[in-house]
Amino acid sequence: QVQLVESGGGLVQAGGSLRLSCEASGRTFSAYDLGWFRQAPGKEREFVARVRWSGGSTDYADSVKGRFTISRDSAKNTVYLQMNSLKLEDTAVYYCAARLITGTPWNYWGQGTQVTVSS
Repeated sequence: QVQLVESGGGLVQAGGSLRLSCEASGRTFSAYDLGWFRQAPGKEREFVARVRWSGGSTDYADSVKGRFTISRDSAKNTVYLQMNSLKLEDTAVYYCAARLITGTPWNYWGQGTQVTVSS
């Protein structure tokens, strides 16, 4: 069973930085994408970024391009989301997710970690 455990959320001022971590276990992830999503109050969950475990290719939502960086450490089975130049609108619960790269849905989710950006 895939388990995803996020950490690293918190309160930060606008313009600041945070790094989220997602420790993945339960599988060999070579055939998986790992990703980050977020959900702000009153809004739907939205895609933020994803990394292909094998090869490390990445995709980003337009709203975070140039500010956020997703990466993975294969030795630690951990995915990171480095968030720089944070804006008020980045406030949300951030979720780590996993899917097989054959196009199946994102059907493995972590419990989420709160990121709050203050003015």
